[in-house]
Amino acid sequence: MTKPDLNAVENYLRRLQSELCSAFEAEDGRARFRMDPWQRPDGGGGESCLLEDGAVFERAGVGFSHVHGDRLPPSASRLRPELAGRNWRALGVSVVVHPRNPYVPISHCNVRFFIAESPGQEPAWWFGGGFDLTPCYGFDDDARHWHRTARAACAPFGAHVYPRLKRGCDEYFYLPHRREARGIGGLFFDDWNADGFEKSFALMKSVGDHYLPAYRPLVQKRKATPHGERERQFQLYRRGRYVEFNLVYDRGTLFGLQSGGRTESILMSLPPLAAWRYDWRPAPGTPEAELTDRYLQPQDWA
Repeated sequence: MTKPDLNAVENYLRRLQSELCSAFEAEDGRARFRMDPWQRPDGGGGESCLLEDGAVFERAGVGFSHVHGDRLPPSASRLRPELAGRNWRALGVSVVVHPRNPYVPISHCNVRFFIAESPGQEPAWWFGGGFDLTPCYGFDDDARHWHRTARAACAPFGAHVYPRLKRGCDEYFYLPHRREARGIGGLFFDDWNADGFEKSFALMKSVGDHYLPAYRPLVQKRKATPHGERERQFQLYRRGRYVEFNLVYDRGTLFGLQSGGRTESILMSLPPLAAWRYDWRPAPGTPEAELTDRYLQPQDWA
């Protein structure tokens, strides 16, 4: 098995962060990213890039991190208890976009590499990541484009990869307490190393490189859609679901907090505004009801 090349991983992730920031600034046309380098007291650091109050994006965060420590936090060793106590190193780019227009969906992308080492033992390493889409208002054309681009990202690695990563996304981005999917899915994978370093790294890069072609056309298509207070209130309500998932279930959030990560960088994935309405239900037959009844039901959009 080829030895992991951490420098190659870091170089790719930093390039991806730069390309995404440039693309989002160009799409917004008004706001610029604030670049915020940071250091982690227990080892490593990163750079958080945040765009707020733009013409198109109410908040967009693109964060890079390369952190390390002496003992794995519980969130990282829960599924791999044999790795508890090892030294570890984690690199990744995480992206969350909260658009201003309710007809433009929220999007999320994350690609990452993790390695755990102990003297006298083979290092354990893996790649993970994916991207998923969280609309407030559903459109068949958007869902098909998103999933077909996701399928194209997986195509060079075998016909079995897209169904596996799609299923992983449907299962992961789910709120058990709501019995509801967070969005319309996409790709999700973790603990990916069976194909060796080079091929596993190539899959991670393909996922990262396909995120913008999957998302940007949807922004361009929907960002000028007329909307009013009804749509805005529904957007805030649906953002509440996004917050619930990130704070209760998201393993990346838990890992960051448990490993002593930078709180501002970890929580910049949250929307600047959200709302909760007690026992509110959309009227049957409305576009708001259609989101839950149709679009949040896992299906083969590709």
